[in-house]
Amino acid sequence: MKILVIHGPNLNLLGKRETDIYGTLTLAQIDDKIKALASELGLKVAAAQSNSESEIIGLIQNSDYDLLIINPAAFTHTSISIRDAISAVGKPAIEVHLSNIHRREEFRRKSITAEVSLGQISGFGAESYLLALRAAKTYLSGN
Repeated sequence: MKILVIHGPNLNLLGKRETDIYGTLTLAQIDDKIKALASELGLKVAAAQSNSESEIIGLIQNSDYDLLIINPAAFTHTSISIRDAISAVGKPAIEVHLSNIHRREEFRRKSITAEVSLGQISGFGAESYLLALRAAKTYLSGN
């Protein structure tokens, strides 16, 4: 079972950026947690971060994976192209967010990508990714 984790724009600044909202863990620390849990669950995981919409679309279209975990960040609310890429590849996706987007500014409450995802996990900081990994394992195991 192969999982692709995509981190969207500005997530490379985690640990320094708005720590009151996003926490103090860096993206590297989050990726380490993801890889450790994936190993424990018997999953293979690859992670990538991009600030570029076109690079994210390329990752979605060209990667060899069974399930996508994606934090589209600001593209959540604006990118029909990322939504269409998720839909076009026909692979299951789980959307994650560190913060609870439904408790934030009005413009952040609408997710374009959630409409083509199995589900959305938000508001649990780095744990959102780990919850998504557990959900991915359950889904791919047919349970």
